[in-house]
Amino acid sequence: MKRVFVILVILLIGFIVWGGGKTEEKFPSKTIKLIVPWAAGGGTDTIARALARSGEKHLGVQVIVENKPGGSGAVGLGEVLQAPADGYTLAILPVELGFLDKTGVYPFSFKNFTMIMNLNTDPAALTVKTGTFKSVQEFIAYGKANPGKLKVGHSGTGLLWHLAAATFARETGLELVYVPFDGAAPAIAALLGSQIDAVTVSGAEVSAQVRSGDLTMLACMGDKRLAIFPNIPTMKELGINVNINTFRGLGGPAGIPDDRVKILHDGFKKMMEEPEFVNTLNKMGLGIDYRNTEDYKKLAIDTANALAPVIESLGLVRKK
Repeated sequence: MKRVFVILVILLIGFIVWGGGKTEEKFPSKTIKLIVPWAAGGGTDTIARALARSGEKHLGVQVIVENKPGGSGAVGLGEVLQAPADGYTLAILPVELGFLDKTGVYPFSFKNFTMIMNLNTDPAALTVKTGTFKSVQEFIAYGKANPGKLKVGHSGTGLLWHLAAATFARETGLELVYVPFDGAAPAIAALLGSQIDAVTVSGAEVSAQVRSGDLTMLACMGDKRLAIFPNIPTMKELGINVNINTFRGLGGPAGIPDDRVKILHDGFKKMMEEPEFVNTLNKMGLGIDYRNTEDYKKLAIDTANALAPVIESLGLVRKK
């Protein structure tokens, strides 16, 4: 009888360990790491930290932001791809994942990531030093009279703000000189120092200098006027067919299980609805633009397709 009892106990333990007693791991059950592939202090970093502050409230665990700058974002994104596809390592994904693989800057693309949702969209803006040009028309007239003399700064060769300047040049027939900088901030500093004639970074990135009167925004390149600068026209209003927007989304390594993607999506969507998040982005002029997984993927494809001719015209496509 005692022997039978021992056998039953062993069988029961085996059942619990290997069989019906096994329960699915609760997700999430530990800290989520959110990688920002750029330095602290920029728009991407601001969005990530504003989200993370309410992570525990909506996901039950902390969300910790880690900045991993370098290689035009490649360093941080590469770290994400090396992480397990378990939903615990995420990143703010840049728009450039849609096309930098074609130029050789990135060895990967959106296809290598699990795309969860879009968070933000910001249009480019043509901005000059106050006192130089009063309108886009004046800027264009000077450029046509002086081909190759206007210097336009951007955040790096082949990155979106470079493509914004090139798209504007294609649509207006201008011959511009493109001056790369290591991010929007040094480009803006060069404009303030009269080293260049204009920048085509986002309106949010120049908002402080425009408000102070040091810089003048001539037009934005979005579908509608910027809420923080309602008196400044869009390029389309001026008859110039230019619509260039950056976007920032949430993602992780390819292969995160669908049930975890849904939990992450729902949790981060609630974080986006927090008053603190909304107020932080509105104050900086960063556009809140939630899109679900499918709409996020469509945005990435449409943007890459629209920019393909510009990338090719600049001779940036890597030869195979």
